[in-house]
Amino acid sequence: MNRLTSLPLIALALSLALVGAPLAAQTAAPAPSPETPPKLIVAISVDQFSADLFAEYRNHFTGGFARLLTGDVFPSGYQSHAATETCPGHSTILTGFRPARTGIIANSWYNLKSPLADKVIYCAEDETIPGSTHEAYTVSDQHLLVPTLGERMKTANPAVRNVSVSGKDRSAVMMGGHKDTLDEIWWWDGKNFVSYAGRKTPAIVTRTNAIVNARIAEAQGAFEVPDFCTSRDRAIPIGGGKTVGSGHFERDAGNRAKFRASPEFDNAILALAAGMVRDMKLGTGPATDIIDIGAAATDYVGHTYGTEGAEMCIQLANLDHSLGELFDQLDQTGVDYLVVLTADHGGHDVPERNREHAAPTAVRIDPAFTTKAVSDAVAAKLKLPGQVLFGESGSGDLWIDPKLTKPQHDAVLAEALKIYRANPQVAAAFSGAEIAASPAPAGPPETWPLIMRAKASYNPLHSGDIVVALKPRVMPIPDPTHGYVATHGSFWDYDRRVPILFWRKGMTGFEQPLSVETVDIMPTLAAAIHLPVTAPLPDGRCLDLDGGAGSTCP
Repeated sequence: MNRLTSLPLIALALSLALVGAPLAAQTAAPAPSPETPPKLIVAISVDQFSADLFAEYRNHFTGGFARLLTGDVFPSGYQSHAATETCPGHSTILTGFRPARTGIIANSWYNLKSPLADKVIYCAEDETIPGSTHEAYTVSDQHLLVPTLGERMKTANPAVRNVSVSGKDRSAVMMGGHKDTLDEIWWWDGKNFVSYAGRKTPAIVTRTNAIVNARIAEAQGAFEVPDFCTSRDRAIPIGGGKTVGSGHFERDAGNRAKFRASPEFDNAILALAAGMVRDMKLGTGPATDIIDIGAAATDYVGHTYGTEGAEMCIQLANLDHSLGELFDQLDQTGVDYLVVLTADHGGHDVPERNREHAAPTAVRIDPAFTTKAVSDAVAAKLKLPGQVLFGESGSGDLWIDPKLTKPQHDAVLAEALKIYRANPQVAAAFSGAEIAASPAPAGPPETWPLIMRAKASYNPLHSGDIVVALKPRVMPIPDPTHGYVATHGSFWDYDRRVPILFWRKGMTGFEQPLSVETVDIMPTLAAAIHLPVTAPLPDGRCLDLDGGAGSTCP
Protein backbone atom coordinates (compact mmCIF):
# COMPACT_ATOMS: atom_id res chain seq x y z
CA MET A 1 0.00 0.00 0.00
CA ASN A 2 1.32 3.44 -0.86
CA ARG A 3 2.07 5.67 2.14
CA LEU A 4 1.17 9.20 1.05
CA THR A 5 3.22 10.80 3.78
CA SER A 6 2.74 14.41 2.78
CA LEU A 7 -1.04 14.47 2.46
CA PRO A 8 -1.51 16.00 5.93
CA LEU A 9 -0.07 19.17 4.39
CA ILE A 10 -3.13 19.53 2.17
CA ALA A 11 -5.51 18.49 4.92
CA LEU A 12 -4.13 21.02 7.38
CA ALA A 13 -4.02 23.86 4.87
CA LEU A 14 -7.60 23.18 3.87
CA SER A 15 -8.83 22.95 7.42
CA LEU A 16 -7.27 26.34 8.13
CA ALA A 17 -8.76 27.75 4.96
CA LEU A 18 -12.23 26.65 6.00
CA VAL A 19 -12.26 28.61 9.25
CA GLY A 20 -15.21 30.97 8.93
CA ALA A 21 -16.01 29.70 5.45
CA PRO A 22 -18.73 27.04 5.71
CA LEU A 23 -19.34 24.71 2.80
CA ALA A 24 -22.14 25.46 0.40
CA ALA A 25 -25.26 23.47 1.14
CA GLN A 26 -25.11 20.12 -0.62
CA THR A 27 -28.09 18.80 -2.54
CA ALA A 28 -28.51 16.02 -5.05
CA ALA A 29 -28.60 18.49 -7.91
CA PRO A 30 -28.74 17.13 -11.44
CA ALA A 31 -25.64 17.32 -13.61
CA PRO A 32 -25.36 20.69 -15.34
CA SER A 33 -26.43 21.02 -18.94
CA PRO A 34 -23.62 21.41 -21.51
CA GLU A 35 -25.45 24.50 -22.72
CA THR A 36 -24.95 26.14 -19.31
CA PRO A 37 -21.49 27.64 -18.78
CA PRO A 38 -19.58 26.25 -15.80
CA LYS A 39 -19.04 28.63 -12.92
CA LEU A 40 -15.34 27.83 -12.50
CA ILE A 41 -12.57 26.76 -14.86
CA VAL A 42 -9.72 24.82 -13.25
CA ALA A 43 -6.78 24.63 -15.65
CA ILE A 44 -3.97 22.35 -14.45
CA SER A 45 -0.55 21.92 -16.00
CA VAL A 46 1.59 19.00 -14.82
CA ASP A 47 5.10 20.04 -15.75
CA GLN A 48 6.93 17.38 -17.85
CA PHE A 49 3.91 15.01 -17.92
CA SER A 50 4.48 13.38 -21.30
CA ALA A 51 1.90 11.38 -23.21
CA ASP A 52 4.29 8.44 -22.74
CA LEU A 53 4.02 8.71 -18.94
CA PHE A 54 0.26 9.09 -19.19
CA ALA A 55 0.02 5.92 -21.30
CA GLU A 56 2.39 4.03 -19.01
CA TYR A 57 0.44 4.71 -15.82
CA ARG A 58 -3.15 5.31 -16.87
CA ASN A 59 -4.26 1.78 -15.91
CA HIS A 60 -2.91 2.29 -12.38
CA PHE A 61 -4.61 5.58 -11.57
CA THR A 62 -7.34 5.46 -8.92
CA GLY A 63 -7.63 9.11 -7.84
CA GLY A 64 -7.80 12.41 -9.69
CA PHE A 65 -6.40 11.09 -12.95
CA ALA A 66 -8.94 8.25 -12.83
CA ARG A 67 -11.74 10.80 -12.58
CA LEU A 68 -10.36 12.74 -15.53
CA LEU A 69 -10.26 9.52 -17.56
CA THR A 70 -14.07 9.40 -17.32
CA GLY A 71 -14.27 12.72 -19.17
CA ASP A 72 -13.00 13.68 -22.60
CA VAL A 73 -9.55 12.26 -23.22
CA PHE A 74 -7.13 13.45 -25.89
CA PRO A 75 -4.06 11.21 -25.40
CA SER A 76 -2.18 12.75 -28.32
CA GLY A 77 -2.07 16.43 -27.52
CA TYR A 78 0.89 18.28 -28.93
CA GLN A 79 3.10 21.06 -27.76
CA SER A 80 3.74 21.14 -31.48
CA HIS A 81 6.71 23.51 -31.52
CA ALA A 82 10.39 22.59 -31.32
CA ALA A 83 11.26 24.59 -28.19
CA THR A 84 9.77 22.07 -25.74
CA GLU A 85 10.61 23.94 -22.55
CA THR A 86 8.56 25.17 -19.60
CA CYS A 87 8.05 28.79 -20.56
CA PRO A 88 7.08 28.29 -24.23
CA GLY A 89 4.83 25.36 -23.36
CA HIS A 90 2.93 27.22 -20.67
CA SER A 91 2.54 30.18 -23.00
CA THR A 92 0.45 28.04 -25.38
CA ILE A 93 -1.99 26.44 -22.94
CA LEU A 94 -4.33 29.33 -22.12
CA THR A 95 -3.49 31.72 -24.96
CA GLY A 96 -4.21 29.48 -27.95
CA PHE A 97 -1.05 30.71 -29.66
CA ARG A 98 2.15 28.87 -30.54
CA PRO A 99 5.42 30.36 -29.22
CA ALA A 100 6.10 32.07 -32.54
CA ARG A 101 3.24 34.40 -31.65
CA THR A 102 3.40 34.41 -27.84
CA GLY A 103 6.98 35.67 -28.17
CA ILE A 104 8.15 33.06 -25.65
CA ILE A 105 10.62 31.11 -27.78
CA ALA A 106 12.55 29.48 -24.90
CA ASN A 107 13.05 29.65 -21.15
CA SER A 108 15.88 32.09 -21.90
CA TRP A 109 17.38 33.67 -24.97
CA TYR A 110 20.31 35.90 -25.87
CA ASN A 111 20.03 39.60 -26.61
CA LEU A 112 23.57 40.48 -27.63
CA LYS A 113 22.54 44.09 -28.20
CA SER A 114 21.40 44.52 -24.60
CA PRO A 115 23.22 47.27 -22.66
CA LEU A 116 23.30 44.94 -19.66
CA ALA A 117 26.39 42.90 -18.83
CA ASP A 118 24.18 39.81 -18.79
CA LYS A 119 23.09 39.15 -22.37
CA VAL A 120 20.86 36.20 -21.45
CA ILE A 121 17.21 37.18 -21.00
CA TYR A 122 14.88 35.06 -18.88
CA CYS A 123 11.39 34.68 -20.32
CA ALA A 124 9.68 36.13 -17.23
CA GLU A 125 12.27 38.81 -16.45
CA ASP A 126 12.13 42.57 -16.54
CA GLU A 127 15.66 43.17 -17.78
CA THR A 128 15.16 46.95 -17.75
CA ILE A 129 15.62 46.94 -13.97
CA PRO A 130 19.21 47.93 -13.13
CA GLY A 131 21.33 44.98 -12.07
CA SER A 132 18.89 42.40 -13.38
CA THR A 133 20.30 39.06 -14.57
CA HIS A 134 18.61 35.96 -15.92
CA GLU A 135 19.32 34.28 -12.58
CA ALA A 136 18.63 37.22 -10.22
CA TYR A 137 15.65 38.97 -11.78
CA THR A 138 12.38 40.73 -11.13
CA VAL A 139 9.45 38.65 -12.39
CA SER A 140 7.60 40.27 -15.28
CA ASP A 141 4.97 39.51 -17.89
CA GLN A 142 6.41 41.94 -20.44
CA HIS A 143 7.66 39.29 -22.90
CA LEU A 144 4.23 37.66 -23.27
CA LEU A 145 2.79 39.26 -26.42
CA VAL A 146 -0.77 37.86 -26.38
CA PRO A 147 -3.68 37.61 -23.93
CA THR A 148 -4.59 34.54 -21.91
CA LEU A 149 -8.10 33.16 -21.49
CA GLY A 150 -8.32 34.75 -18.05
CA GLU A 151 -7.46 38.12 -19.57
CA ARG A 152 -10.10 37.70 -22.28
CA MET A 153 -12.67 36.73 -19.67
CA LYS A 154 -11.77 39.70 -17.48
CA THR A 155 -11.96 42.09 -20.43
CA ALA A 156 -15.41 40.79 -21.37
CA ASN A 157 -16.66 40.91 -17.77
CA PRO A 158 -14.73 42.67 -14.97
CA ALA A 159 -16.60 40.55 -12.41
CA VAL A 160 -14.49 37.53 -13.44
CA ARG A 161 -11.83 36.46 -10.90
CA ASN A 162 -8.59 35.38 -12.58
CA VAL A 163 -6.21 33.46 -10.28
CA SER A 164 -2.85 31.77 -10.93
CA VAL A 165 -0.93 29.48 -8.55
CA SER A 166 2.21 27.57 -9.49
CA GLY A 167 5.44 26.02 -8.39
CA LYS A 168 7.31 28.21 -10.91
CA ASP A 169 7.09 31.91 -11.68
CA ARG A 170 7.20 31.35 -15.44
CA SER A 171 4.24 28.98 -15.45
CA ALA A 172 2.19 31.24 -13.17
CA VAL A 173 2.81 34.21 -15.47
CA MET A 174 2.37 32.44 -18.81
CA MET A 175 -0.90 30.77 -17.81
CA GLY A 176 -2.28 33.65 -15.76
CA GLY A 177 -1.36 36.48 -18.09
CA HIS A 178 -0.55 40.12 -17.55
CA LYS A 179 -0.58 41.21 -13.93
CA ASP A 180 -3.15 43.98 -14.24
CA THR A 181 -5.77 41.35 -15.16
CA LEU A 182 -4.94 38.97 -12.31
CA ASP A 183 -6.82 39.03 -9.03
CA GLU A 184 -4.21 36.77 -7.43
CA ILE A 185 -0.94 35.28 -8.68
CA TRP A 186 1.43 33.28 -6.47
CA TRP A 187 4.47 31.15 -7.21
CA TRP A 188 7.17 29.34 -5.20
CA ASP A 189 10.50 31.17 -5.10
CA GLY A 190 12.42 28.46 -3.27
CA LYS A 191 11.50 29.68 0.18
CA ASN A 192 7.88 30.85 0.05
CA PHE A 193 4.91 31.41 -2.23
CA VAL A 194 5.37 35.00 -3.40
CA SER A 195 3.84 37.46 -5.85
CA TYR A 196 4.56 40.80 -7.46
CA ALA A 197 5.84 43.50 -5.12
CA GLY A 198 3.15 45.55 -3.47
CA ARG A 199 0.45 42.91 -3.50
CA LYS A 200 -1.37 42.19 -0.25
CA THR A 201 -0.71 38.66 1.01
CA PRO A 202 -3.96 36.72 1.55
CA ALA A 203 -4.35 34.77 4.77
CA ILE A 204 -4.29 31.44 2.93
CA VAL A 205 -0.85 32.25 1.48
CA THR A 206 0.51 33.17 4.91
CA ARG A 207 -0.90 29.97 6.40
CA THR A 208 0.36 27.78 3.58
CA ASN A 209 3.86 29.27 3.74
CA ALA A 210 4.01 28.62 7.46
CA ILE A 211 2.84 25.03 7.05
CA VAL A 212 5.19 24.33 4.15
CA ASN A 213 8.23 25.76 5.88
CA ALA A 214 7.47 23.79 9.02
CA ARG A 215 7.20 20.72 6.83
CA ILE A 216 10.54 21.40 5.15
CA ALA A 217 12.16 21.83 8.56
CA GLU A 218 11.21 18.23 9.38
CA ALA A 219 13.02 15.20 7.96
CA GLN A 220 11.02 13.11 5.49
CA GLY A 221 11.14 9.31 5.68
CA ALA A 222 10.96 7.07 2.66
CA PHE A 223 7.73 6.90 0.74
CA GLU A 224 6.47 3.36 0.42
CA VAL A 225 6.58 1.90 -3.07
CA PRO A 226 3.23 0.95 -4.65
CA ASP A 227 3.07 -2.60 -5.98
CA PHE A 228 3.03 -1.43 -9.59
CA CYS A 229 6.24 0.52 -9.00
CA THR A 230 8.36 -2.38 -7.75
CA SER A 231 9.53 -3.43 -11.21
CA ARG A 232 11.00 0.06 -11.66
CA ASP A 233 12.68 0.13 -8.27
CA ARG A 234 16.30 -0.62 -9.15
CA ALA A 235 19.48 1.40 -9.26
CA ILE A 236 20.85 2.46 -12.65
CA PRO A 237 24.52 3.55 -12.70
CA ILE A 238 25.03 6.82 -14.57
CA GLY A 239 28.69 7.42 -13.83
CA GLY A 240 30.89 8.71 -11.05
CA GLY A 241 29.37 6.26 -8.58
CA LYS A 242 25.96 7.95 -8.96
CA THR A 243 22.76 5.98 -9.51
CA VAL A 244 19.12 6.79 -10.14
CA GLY A 245 15.98 4.68 -10.07
CA SER A 246 15.74 3.42 -6.51
CA GLY A 247 15.09 6.62 -4.59
CA HIS A 248 12.08 6.90 -2.28
CA PHE A 249 12.23 10.62 -1.45
CA GLU A 250 13.96 10.44 1.91
CA ARG A 251 14.88 13.97 2.89
CA ASP A 252 17.06 15.55 5.57
CA ALA A 253 15.48 18.31 7.60
CA GLY A 254 15.73 21.64 5.81
CA ASN A 255 16.62 20.22 2.39
CA ARG A 256 14.64 22.49 0.07
CA ALA A 257 16.01 21.02 -3.17
CA LYS A 258 14.79 17.54 -2.25
CA PHE A 259 11.46 18.95 -1.11
CA ARG A 260 10.97 20.54 -4.53
CA ALA A 261 11.83 17.30 -6.37
CA SER A 262 9.28 15.23 -4.45
CA PRO A 263 5.51 14.67 -4.17
CA GLU A 264 5.46 17.04 -1.20
CA PHE A 265 5.94 20.01 -3.53
CA ASP A 266 2.83 19.35 -5.60
CA ASN A 267 0.84 18.82 -2.41
CA ALA A 268 1.85 22.30 -1.27
CA ILE A 269 0.85 23.84 -4.61
CA LEU A 270 -2.51 22.05 -4.67
CA ALA A 271 -3.15 23.00 -1.06
CA LEU A 272 -2.67 26.66 -1.85
CA ALA A 273 -4.86 26.44 -4.94
CA ALA A 274 -7.64 24.71 -3.02
CA GLY A 275 -7.38 27.31 -0.29
CA MET A 276 -7.64 30.10 -2.85
CA VAL A 277 -10.83 28.57 -4.25
CA ARG A 278 -12.31 28.30 -0.80
CA ASP A 279 -11.23 31.66 0.64
CA MET A 280 -12.14 33.61 -2.48
CA LYS A 281 -15.34 31.57 -3.00
CA LEU A 282 -14.41 31.15 -6.64
CA GLY A 283 -17.29 30.03 -8.81
CA THR A 284 -19.95 31.58 -6.58
CA GLY A 285 -20.05 35.07 -8.08
CA PRO A 286 -22.02 36.49 -11.01
CA ALA A 287 -19.45 35.43 -13.61
CA THR A 288 -17.41 32.33 -14.44
CA ASP A 289 -14.07 32.44 -12.62
CA ILE A 290 -10.79 30.79 -13.58
CA ILE A 291 -7.88 29.39 -11.60
CA ASP A 292 -4.81 27.89 -13.24
CA ILE A 293 -2.52 25.59 -11.30
CA GLY A 294 1.07 24.73 -12.20
CA ALA A 295 2.04 21.42 -10.58
CA ALA A 296 5.83 21.44 -10.93
CA ALA A 297 7.21 18.44 -9.01
CA THR A 298 7.03 15.97 -11.91
CA ASP A 299 9.47 18.15 -13.83
CA TYR A 300 11.96 18.32 -10.99
CA VAL A 301 11.65 14.57 -10.43
CA GLY A 302 12.28 13.91 -14.13
CA HIS A 303 15.34 16.16 -14.21
CA THR A 304 16.76 14.76 -10.98
CA TYR A 305 16.07 11.04 -11.39
CA GLY A 306 14.84 10.43 -14.96
CA THR A 307 11.37 9.32 -16.01
CA GLU A 308 11.41 5.53 -15.69
CA GLY A 309 12.51 4.75 -12.14
CA ALA A 310 10.75 4.27 -8.83
CA GLU A 311 10.95 8.02 -8.20
CA MET A 312 8.66 8.97 -11.08
CA CYS A 313 6.30 6.09 -10.33
CA ILE A 314 5.94 7.17 -6.69
CA GLN A 315 5.54 10.80 -7.77
CA LEU A 316 2.67 10.05 -10.15
CA ALA A 317 0.92 7.75 -7.67
CA ASN A 318 0.99 10.54 -5.11
CA LEU A 319 -0.05 13.21 -7.59
CA ASP A 320 -2.99 11.03 -8.66
CA HIS A 321 -4.10 10.78 -5.03
CA SER A 322 -3.60 14.48 -4.34
CA LEU A 323 -5.55 15.50 -7.43
CA GLY A 324 -8.35 13.30 -6.15
CA GLU A 325 -8.22 15.16 -2.83
CA LEU A 326 -8.35 18.48 -4.67
CA PHE A 327 -11.38 17.44 -6.74
CA ASP A 328 -13.14 16.11 -3.63
CA GLN A 329 -12.66 19.50 -1.98
CA LEU A 330 -14.00 21.26 -5.06
CA ASP A 331 -17.01 18.94 -5.06
CA GLN A 332 -17.80 19.99 -1.50
CA THR A 333 -18.14 23.62 -2.54
CA GLY A 334 -21.13 22.73 -4.71
CA VAL A 335 -19.63 24.78 -7.56
CA ASP A 336 -20.09 23.60 -11.16
CA TYR A 337 -16.50 23.42 -12.35
CA LEU A 338 -14.77 22.35 -15.56
CA VAL A 339 -11.25 20.89 -15.36
CA VAL A 340 -8.64 20.75 -18.08
CA LEU A 341 -5.31 19.06 -17.38
CA THR A 342 -2.33 18.99 -19.71
CA ALA A 343 1.43 19.57 -19.71
CA ASP A 344 3.90 22.15 -20.92
CA HIS A 345 6.13 19.51 -22.54
CA GLY A 346 7.12 15.87 -22.24
CA GLY A 347 10.42 14.38 -21.24
CA HIS A 348 12.88 11.60 -21.90
CA ASP A 349 14.63 9.15 -19.63
CA VAL A 350 18.34 8.92 -18.89
CA PRO A 351 20.18 7.27 -21.80
CA GLU A 352 21.85 4.78 -19.46
CA ARG A 353 18.46 3.22 -18.69
CA ASN A 354 17.11 3.76 -22.20
CA ARG A 355 19.91 1.62 -23.61
CA GLU A 356 18.69 -1.20 -21.38
CA HIS A 357 15.23 -0.69 -22.85
CA ALA A 358 16.24 -1.55 -26.43
CA ALA A 359 17.24 2.00 -27.36
CA PRO A 360 20.90 1.59 -28.41
CA THR A 361 20.99 5.05 -29.98
CA ALA A 362 20.33 6.72 -26.61
CA VAL A 363 23.52 8.63 -25.77
CA ARG A 364 24.68 11.80 -24.10
CA ILE A 365 25.85 14.74 -26.15
CA ASP A 366 29.57 14.79 -26.85
CA PRO A 367 31.07 16.97 -24.08
CA ALA A 368 33.35 18.58 -26.70
CA PHE A 369 30.33 19.64 -28.75
CA THR A 370 29.65 23.02 -27.13
CA THR A 371 28.68 26.36 -28.60
CA LYS A 372 32.03 27.75 -27.48
CA ALA A 373 33.90 24.95 -29.25
CA VAL A 374 32.03 25.53 -32.50
CA SER A 375 32.52 29.28 -32.13
CA ASP A 376 36.27 28.79 -31.67
CA ALA A 377 36.47 26.55 -34.72
CA VAL A 378 34.57 29.03 -36.86
CA ALA A 379 36.62 31.99 -35.63
CA ALA A 380 39.88 30.16 -36.31
CA LYS A 381 38.78 29.17 -39.80
CA LEU A 382 37.73 32.74 -40.66
CA LYS A 383 40.55 34.40 -38.71
CA LEU A 384 38.15 36.40 -36.54
CA PRO A 385 38.96 37.50 -32.98
CA GLY A 386 36.90 36.56 -29.93
CA GLN A 387 33.66 34.62 -29.60
CA VAL A 388 31.43 34.79 -32.68
CA LEU A 389 28.66 32.35 -31.72
CA PHE A 390 26.57 32.28 -28.51
CA GLY A 391 24.15 29.82 -26.99
CA GLU A 392 23.50 28.04 -23.72
CA SER A 393 24.05 24.52 -25.06
CA GLY A 394 25.15 22.69 -28.16
CA SER A 395 21.65 22.78 -29.65
CA GLY A 396 18.53 24.92 -29.93
CA ASP A 397 18.84 28.63 -30.68
CA LEU A 398 22.28 30.12 -31.38
CA TRP A 399 23.16 33.76 -31.97
CA ILE A 400 25.92 35.36 -34.07
CA ASP A 401 27.77 38.38 -32.69
CA PRO A 402 25.88 41.43 -34.05
CA LYS A 403 29.07 43.50 -34.05
CA LEU A 404 30.34 41.58 -37.07
CA THR A 405 30.03 43.11 -40.51
CA LYS A 406 27.49 41.59 -42.85
CA PRO A 407 30.14 39.69 -44.85
CA GLN A 408 31.62 38.39 -41.59
CA HIS A 409 28.16 37.48 -40.30
CA ASP A 410 27.33 35.58 -43.48
CA ALA A 411 30.65 33.77 -43.39
CA VAL A 412 30.14 32.75 -39.75
CA LEU A 413 26.62 31.56 -40.54
CA ALA A 414 27.76 29.44 -43.48
CA GLU A 415 30.71 27.90 -41.63
CA ALA A 416 28.70 27.18 -38.47
CA LEU A 417 25.90 25.52 -40.45
CA LYS A 418 28.52 23.40 -42.22
CA ILE A 419 29.94 22.23 -38.88
CA TYR A 420 26.58 21.49 -37.31
CA ARG A 421 25.20 19.66 -40.33
CA ALA A 422 28.28 17.44 -40.44
CA ASN A 423 28.05 16.48 -36.76
CA PRO A 424 26.85 12.87 -36.29
CA GLN A 425 24.65 13.87 -33.32
CA VAL A 426 22.77 16.56 -35.25
CA ALA A 427 19.57 15.83 -37.17
CA ALA A 428 19.24 19.27 -38.79
CA ALA A 429 20.47 22.84 -38.58
CA PHE A 430 18.57 25.78 -40.03
CA SER A 431 19.32 29.44 -40.43
CA GLY A 432 16.80 31.91 -39.09
CA ALA A 433 16.20 33.11 -42.64
CA GLU A 434 15.39 29.55 -43.77
CA ILE A 435 12.91 29.14 -40.94
CA ALA A 436 11.29 32.52 -41.59
CA ALA A 437 10.83 31.67 -45.28
CA SER A 438 9.41 28.19 -44.64
CA PRO A 439 5.67 27.34 -44.80
CA ALA A 440 3.49 28.06 -41.78
CA PRO A 441 2.59 25.08 -39.60
CA ALA A 442 -0.29 23.08 -41.04
CA GLY A 443 -1.69 19.58 -40.87
CA PRO A 444 -1.41 16.97 -38.12
CA PRO A 445 1.49 18.02 -35.87
CA GLU A 446 3.08 14.57 -35.84
CA THR A 447 3.63 14.89 -39.63
CA TRP A 448 5.37 18.27 -39.52
CA PRO A 449 8.91 18.32 -40.90
CA LEU A 450 11.58 19.57 -38.52
CA ILE A 451 11.71 23.04 -40.05
CA MET A 452 7.96 23.44 -39.49
CA ARG A 453 8.40 22.52 -35.84
CA ALA A 454 11.12 25.16 -35.63
CA LYS A 455 8.80 27.63 -37.39
CA ALA A 456 6.19 27.19 -34.64
CA SER A 457 8.79 28.47 -32.15
CA TYR A 458 10.44 31.10 -34.34
CA ASN A 459 9.92 34.75 -33.49
CA PRO A 460 12.31 37.22 -35.12
CA LEU A 461 12.23 39.41 -32.02
CA HIS A 462 14.09 36.82 -29.96
CA SER A 463 14.99 33.71 -31.97
CA GLY A 464 18.51 32.74 -32.92
CA ASP A 465 20.41 33.11 -36.19
CA ILE A 466 20.73 29.31 -36.19
CA VAL A 467 18.50 26.59 -34.76
CA VAL A 468 20.01 23.13 -34.21
CA ALA A 469 18.05 19.90 -33.72
CA LEU A 470 19.85 16.98 -32.12
CA LYS A 471 19.07 13.46 -33.29
CA PRO A 472 16.45 11.44 -31.35
CA ARG A 473 17.55 10.20 -27.92
CA VAL A 474 20.64 12.40 -27.78
CA MET A 475 20.52 13.81 -24.25
CA PRO A 476 21.91 17.39 -24.20
CA ILE A 477 23.47 16.90 -20.74
CA PRO A 478 27.00 15.59 -21.22
CA ASP A 479 27.78 14.88 -17.55
CA PRO A 480 24.99 13.58 -15.26
CA THR A 481 27.19 13.29 -12.19
CA HIS A 482 26.70 16.95 -11.23
CA GLY A 483 23.26 18.53 -11.38
CA TYR A 484 20.42 17.27 -13.56
CA VAL A 485 20.59 13.82 -15.14
CA ALA A 486 17.90 14.26 -17.83
CA THR A 487 16.03 17.02 -19.62
CA HIS A 488 13.67 17.88 -22.47
CA GLY A 489 13.65 20.57 -25.17
CA SER A 490 13.99 18.46 -28.31
CA PHE A 491 12.10 18.43 -31.61
CA TRP A 492 10.89 14.87 -31.01
CA ASP A 493 7.50 13.55 -29.97
CA TYR A 494 8.64 12.24 -26.58
CA ASP A 495 9.04 15.95 -25.71
CA ARG A 496 6.18 17.30 -27.86
CA ARG A 497 3.32 14.91 -27.09
CA VAL A 498 1.24 15.42 -23.93
CA PRO A 499 -2.22 14.37 -22.74
CA ILE A 500 -5.14 16.80 -22.75
CA LEU A 501 -7.97 15.81 -20.39
CA PHE A 502 -11.29 17.57 -19.80
CA TRP A 503 -13.80 16.75 -17.05
CA ARG A 504 -17.06 18.23 -15.84
CA LYS A 505 -19.79 16.61 -13.81
CA GLY A 506 -22.24 14.89 -16.14
CA MET A 507 -19.95 15.05 -19.16
CA THR A 508 -20.36 12.22 -21.66
CA GLY A 509 -16.88 10.79 -21.65
CA PHE A 510 -15.12 9.80 -24.82
CA GLU A 511 -11.60 9.38 -26.17
CA GLN A 512 -10.25 11.00 -29.34
CA PRO A 513 -7.07 9.20 -30.47
CA LEU A 514 -6.24 11.65 -33.23
CA SER A 515 -3.71 14.39 -32.61
CA VAL A 516 -4.73 17.81 -31.33
CA GLU A 517 -2.67 20.70 -29.99
CA THR A 518 -2.42 22.48 -26.66
CA VAL A 519 -3.30 25.70 -28.51
CA ASP A 520 -6.76 24.14 -28.95
CA ILE A 521 -7.45 24.37 -25.21
CA MET A 522 -8.17 28.11 -25.02
CA PRO A 523 -10.80 28.22 -27.80
CA THR A 524 -12.38 25.05 -26.39
CA LEU A 525 -12.75 26.56 -22.93
CA ALA A 526 -13.97 29.82 -24.43
CA ALA A 527 -16.72 27.93 -26.24
CA ALA A 528 -17.68 26.14 -23.01
CA ILE A 529 -18.30 29.48 -21.27
CA HIS A 530 -19.84 31.10 -24.37
CA LEU A 531 -17.05 33.63 -24.68
CA PRO A 532 -16.61 34.95 -28.24
CA VAL A 533 -12.96 34.76 -29.29
CA THR A 534 -12.10 38.07 -30.89
CA ALA A 535 -8.85 39.42 -32.31
CA PRO A 536 -6.12 38.48 -31.94
CA LEU A 537 -7.42 35.16 -33.28
CA PRO A 538 -5.54 32.13 -31.92
CA ASP A 539 -3.70 29.39 -33.76
CA GLY A 540 -5.86 26.75 -32.09
CA ARG A 541 -9.36 25.50 -32.82
CA CYS A 542 -12.29 24.50 -30.64
CA LEU A 543 -12.50 20.81 -29.70
CA ASP A 544 -15.89 19.15 -29.36
CA LEU A 545 -16.32 18.02 -25.76
CA ASP A 546 -19.44 15.89 -26.05
CA GLY A 547 -18.16 12.96 -28.07
CA GLY A 548 -19.99 13.96 -31.21
CA ALA A 549 -23.50 13.99 -29.71
CA GLY A 550 -23.89 17.63 -30.71
CA SER A 551 -21.15 20.15 -31.21
CA THR A 552 -20.10 22.29 -28.24
CA CYS A 553 -18.13 24.55 -30.59
CA PRO A 554 -19.58 27.69 -32.19
